[in-house]
Amino acid sequence: MQKDLISLTDTASGMDSLIESYHNHRDRFKVESNSPTDLVAKAAENIEKLLLTRSQALKRLASEAEKYQMEHEWRDDYTEDEIIYYNSKDGINQTNKRFVPDDFQDDPDFKRKVSYNTTAVHIPTDIYNGSTIVLNELNWTEALEDVFRKNKEEDPSLLWQVFGSATGLARFFPASPWMDSSKTQQKIDLYDVHPGAASPKDMLILVDASGSVSGLTLKLIRTSVSEMLETLSDDDYVNVVSFHETAKVAACFQNLVQANVRNKKILKVAVQGITAKGITNYRGGFEKAFEQLALMNASRANCNKIIMLFTDGGEEKATEIFNKYNSDKKVRIFTFSVGQHNYDKGPIQSMACENRGYYYEIPSIGAIRINTQEYLDVLGRPMVKAGQKSKQVQWTNVYLDALELGLVITGTLPVFNRTNTRPQSQLILGVMAVDVSLEDIKRLTPRFTFGPNGYYFAIDPNGYVLLHPNLQPKNPKFQEPVTLDFLDAELEDEVKVEIRQKMIDGETGDHMISTLVKSQDEVRLLLGNRLRFSIPETLTNVHQHTVLSSRVFFLPSFTESLLAFEEHGHTFIAPRDYCKDLKPLKNNTAFLKEFLDYIDRKTPNNPMCESHAPRNDATITSPSTQHGVLARFVATDGGITRVYPKSAGQYWTENAETYESSFYKRNLDNDLYIFTPTPWSPTAAYENGTCVCVCVCVCVCVCVCYVDCVILDDGGFLVMSNQDNYMDQIGRFFGVMDPTLMLDLVNSSLYTFNKTFDYQSLCDPEKETRGAGPRSVYVPTIADMLNIGWWATAEDLSDSMSKEGCITQQTQYFFESSELSFKGTSLRLQSVASPSSDRKPHNGALNPNRGGGGF
Repeated sequence: MQKDLISLTDTASGMDSLIESYHNHRDRFKVESNSPTDLVAKAAENIEKLLLTRSQALKRLASEAEKYQMEHEWRDDYTEDEIIYYNSKDGINQTNKRFVPDDFQDDPDFKRKVSYNTTAVHIPTDIYNGSTIVLNELNWTEALEDVFRKNKEEDPSLLWQVFGSATGLARFFPASPWMDSSKTQQKIDLYDVHPGAASPKDMLILVDASGSVSGLTLKLIRTSVSEMLETLSDDDYVNVVSFHETAKVAACFQNLVQANVRNKKILKVAVQGITAKGITNYRGGFEKAFEQLALMNASRANCNKIIMLFTDGGEEKATEIFNKYNSDKKVRIFTFSVGQHNYDKGPIQSMACENRGYYYEIPSIGAIRINTQEYLDVLGRPMVKAGQKSKQVQWTNVYLDALELGLVITGTLPVFNRTNTRPQSQLILGVMAVDVSLEDIKRLTPRFTFGPNGYYFAIDPNGYVLLHPNLQPKNPKFQEPVTLDFLDAELEDEVKVEIRQKMIDGETGDHMISTLVKSQDEVRLLLGNRLRFSIPETLTNVHQHTVLSSRVFFLPSFTESLLAFEEHGHTFIAPRDYCKDLKPLKNNTAFLKEFLDYIDRKTPNNPMCESHAPRNDATITSPSTQHGVLARFVATDGGITRVYPKSAGQYWTENAETYESSFYKRNLDNDLYIFTPTPWSPTAAYENGTCVCVCVCVCVCVCVCYVDCVILDDGGFLVMSNQDNYMDQIGRFFGVMDPTLMLDLVNSSLYTFNKTFDYQSLCDPEKETRGAGPRSVYVPTIADMLNIGWWATAEDLSDSMSKEGCITQQTQYFFESSELSFKGTSLRLQSVASPSSDRKPHNGALNPNRGGGGF
């Protein structure tokens, strides 16, 4: 069977003819060696220039804003009618209260209607538009419009420019209605500018869980703590401790942990589970809090140390605990009196004032957001006093832009109050911000220079990826940043842990590693060699890196003319920007003709074009049209895919972009034939009581009714069987069809498996049960243990919005040793005697509605 498979595939594929064709046209191209170090250095330099340009725009905005605020004369008697501005939310309702521009036009860069003749103002719902401070800010920030416009003139690629005030007001340019593409008002109505002007901090949140806080007060405390957690960034560390007679950590964290999205979610869930009982013991609570902050065997921010106390009040001052643990006042204590009650507020006020903190009251839910952010003004005062020395552009995590720019990062710079009057000094006015689209950054990392299995990636100082082919968030919610660690984006191993740390430390170098790689369709694992080069970008604090397949080191550069595309077979061309001023059309044939005309006018070496690859790929692959097989195809690096005969092109479903095609990328990592099973419609299993063999394309099966003969590919998927009742399951994972036999193949070391995790999955929210009985325990079957779970499909946006982020587990199977497979192929053959001639596949062993996870 091995010889027959290889012989038939050698003949049918026409591979030797294709190789000969390339040799015959050798005069049309030259092969040059790529320099990975130069590639990544050039990409890093380009990205750094882009971020430097945006940083300069930020500094100019912040400087002018501080000047305008100093020149502004405060007035207590402003009225709403005196201040004219475009309220982006009023524009939605088309009210006549405010000025509404009449020159909105669709802009391709912003993907929405914008006006470059004015700025827009957004004020959150819980902020009163007519308050004195808001009216004064509206007055002095109006002058920023000229600076916004000048920045845009100097850098036409600049996107949103925003000033976010500490009071909640935001002024942005260009003006645009606060709505999404469906013309509905954005639900995202709140935002916080403080993290852009805050120093790193170690925070211990102390929650009073005594019986006196039960009911509405406890609900307010839970919500307040959740809002407090949202003021923290990845540079901060946090934990939550609840106390009554005794104190304990609210979640599973025994130390302070990084305040990333995942950890904050765990803490929020834990806070919701806090119940009220017993009596208040401030001494026990603060003792536990100070012990947590004093632990030195874990990572820390080592900057500001803070304890946040949420309580309804009490008589105890815990003076002896403060004298013991905080005599030097290095830990600030902020206290929050939550709920409406008649308790004496003096003791908890004293705790804050005697420990360099502040006291706040949260009587109702409307006071939560403002009061849980006020502490940041206190922490920002040293930065204001330090002046320009403390100013540094901070870049956010990747997030989904609320105004539909897609994935972006935002550069922020604090704006300080420079007035000399004591009541207003040492305050942060707000934050200036500019957006950078990830698409703009990707365009600076040329994709087609080192093969389909090579890629660029970049990480920030926390190890989160800024660029990576696996950065594909499925959660469309705007409230959460997209934080994917480098080790979660790839299949983790010890060498990658080392690479990650070296990149964070700013080291350069290269590493050749043998690693498992997921296929493009994520259903198979491939063992390949990867060569990694890294260069740090010192200015932006982002570290650039490139990954190359060990096989890809050469770049063909072609010079000859293009033959007719459609002369032989049907030709597909990848939707790439081959020339910067020639955009791909939806009609493939029309684009090919336009491409030909364009090349006739401009040489392939024109700086606007990278047309050499498709030009010659189409020429060289055209003679490969013989042997009369059912259908064949040739796919190339240049983005050309030719299918023969032409009639087979209408059934072609593979991705025309070869760099995103699973079969194409799989082939580059080995020298074997790759067999991709195609679903097959079953025919009658028996005719006149006689067993009928059904075979397809490349295999010859022994027709023995009591023997199951199956051919599996390198991922454990069924390619062929001699049993008719398997015919409609070709292409399905064999572990679902026959879990017992698949488990035996694993135990026999024919296959091995690797568990991987998807940290960007979407799941239905967990529903709380109100039943009094214990939750039933699900015992997984063998099929569940082998399940890969490929049933998950793309969800509608509306459906996705109702889901929440989660982590799903997958299991991929692969050959444990290539020596056990057929030489020259990626197949395994297995036969097993069946106890009866009507052996059935194990249908229904798995629940196909379980989604993308599974064992």
